[in-house]
Amino acid sequence: MRGAVLFVLLASSCQILSAAGEVHEYELDNGLKLIVKEDHRAPVVVSQVWYGVGASYEHDGITGVSHVLEHMMFKGTDRHGPGEFSRIIAENGGSENAFTSKDYTAYFQQLEKSRLPVSFELEADRMRNLRLDQEEFAKEVRVVMEERRLRTEDKPTSLTYEQFMATAYTSSSYRIPTIGWMDDLENMQLADLQHWYDRWYAPNNATVVVVGDVEPADVLALAKKHFGPLKPEDLAPVKPRIEPKQPGERRITVRVPAEVPYLVMGYKVPVLKTAEADWEPYALTVLAGILDGGSSARLARELVRGSQVAASAGAAYDLYARQSSLFLLDATPANSHTIESVEQALQEQVQRLRSEPVAQEELDRIKAQTIAGKVYEQDSIFYQGMVIGQLETTGLPWRLKDVFVERINAVTAKQVQAVASKYLVESGLTVAVLDPLPMDNDTTAHNAAGGGAGDQ
Repeated sequence: MRGAVLFVLLASSCQILSAAGEVHEYELDNGLKLIVKEDHRAPVVVSQVWYGVGASYEHDGITGVSHVLEHMMFKGTDRHGPGEFSRIIAENGGSENAFTSKDYTAYFQQLEKSRLPVSFELEADRMRNLRLDQEEFAKEVRVVMEERRLRTEDKPTSLTYEQFMATAYTSSSYRIPTIGWMDDLENMQLADLQHWYDRWYAPNNATVVVVGDVEPADVLALAKKHFGPLKPEDLAPVKPRIEPKQPGERRITVRVPAEVPYLVMGYKVPVLKTAEADWEPYALTVLAGILDGGSSARLARELVRGSQVAASAGAAYDLYARQSSLFLLDATPANSHTIESVEQALQEQVQRLRSEPVAQEELDRIKAQTIAGKVYEQDSIFYQGMVIGQLETTGLPWRLKDVFVERINAVTAKQVQAVASKYLVESGLTVAVLDPLPMDNDTTAHNAAGGGAGDQ
């Protein structure tokens, strides 16, 4: 029966990939990379522009500059004034947005397929012709500062996670919060943005990903017309800033007004780009699923519903990153339990993974769930583009997306136990505890709720 389930999932994956069509890759003379994936199921197109720069490229003193620049990218050029980008996309029946992460900044639109030239014209214009105005800059920095207050400083779990990351890393720039430190935002200058924009927003640091009901040759001609004339930038190599081997466990306690305590734990682990063996990240992905792969996974089954030591518990790992990362565990203790008891319960789960191989039935179920998630994500043309862009801007070939199912299916119980024993060890562990202070009358309920490891 288990084999039948996996066969159905693999067959579904093949059908979806077949419906989506081929992927075509091009590079313009100025270094811009264009990747086009055909998906003729609906007359729509997603256009994404990915820049190989994010918070992990920043340094102390200018943290948050990538995110502030993302905001400023909607403030106009000489050809299109402030707000015109969004207005034109809306007038053409489209939607658009942007996001900044540790490793990249991306801008995207979803449109009816005949409107793709509108997207290309606007994106090409602001790639090299952004108008950085002091008044608009001052307003947007204030917006980002307020965003930081609401999303981080007024959310105890998010604040704890930010402090956790700054403790877990000493050299790696993954210690930098994407939103930036408040002092750096307060002292940011327009010249900081201008330098960042001039250096990184160039065709030879950009990947344009188009997915939808398009003909690749037409998209290439359109890209040559709009992006082809743009001049490249002389991009100096980024210093690696490799994290040194952690010599022992690190701990931090965060004391702020909050309703409930919170725990986050992280182990230093490799990703696809940095792993010694290429199977290890896939085994870590399966391991995360064993702990937190739905309501039947171990944390929900044994800690939340079973012993009821935790009100909530989770695990997370992302194999697509530019630098080595963390395998995360977090939990909130149930009302009758302490933060120490929930940490002990998580540690026991980790020890069990190190000492006992996963039963084949459980392994097969988690693989099936992991594969199913990837298969169903292919229904979204936005997600299809997202995976391609994420891989390319973290220095990985986009073709790796096509081997995910095969590599997950090849993971063995022995490999899961091996990565647990090798990486989920005390010497690579960082622990952060939120120790709540009393809530005052002015602290609203939303300040104590929500947030956590996924917010950053």
